[in-house]
Amino acid sequence: MIIGCWTARALEHWGAVVGRPVTEGDVEAATWEIARQGAALGAPAYLAAVERLQAWSRRVASWWAEGFDLLVTPTISTPPPRIGEITPDGENAAASKVFALISFTPQFNVTGQPAISLPLAWSEAGLPLGIQFVAASHREDLLLRVAAQLEQAQPWAERRPPIWAGSAG
Repeated sequence: MIIGCWTARALEHWGAVVGRPVTEGDVEAATWEIARQGAALGAPAYLAAVERLQAWSRRVASWWAEGFDLLVTPTISTPPPRIGEITPDGENAAASKVFALISFTPQFNVTGQPAISLPLAWSEAGLPLGIQFVAASHREDLLLRVAAQLEQAQPWAERRPPIWAGSAG
């Protein structure tokens, strides 16, 4: 609900910036679906979602007090999807596909916890597979130290998939 409201507001904001309303043809199908759902919510539903999120954020923050330093998850729930795989094929289908794909990352966007995704593995097709590291609030220093150590142990800066934005093909 909250992401939908944020997305609807972002499209409204960018419409004001460019001097015309943002339309369905201006954004990806999933973005339009999410914004449409958010715009349809009323203030009571939005505030109830904020209350649930705040309570959940407190529970997540308390997990670190149990002595954990890092949480390690995949960045996305499947290998990278093929181009065109996340397209609408029914009502809310694109948004559902996106949320299923990114199931490990939004919770840390909304709790404000620091997280970093590193390309530490590669699929058989030569595509990077991200590993996400999450730390307690205000522990960006820990994430950066771990990332530096991992990059030294397993360099990724020069690795490229078969087709990428800088390739001629």
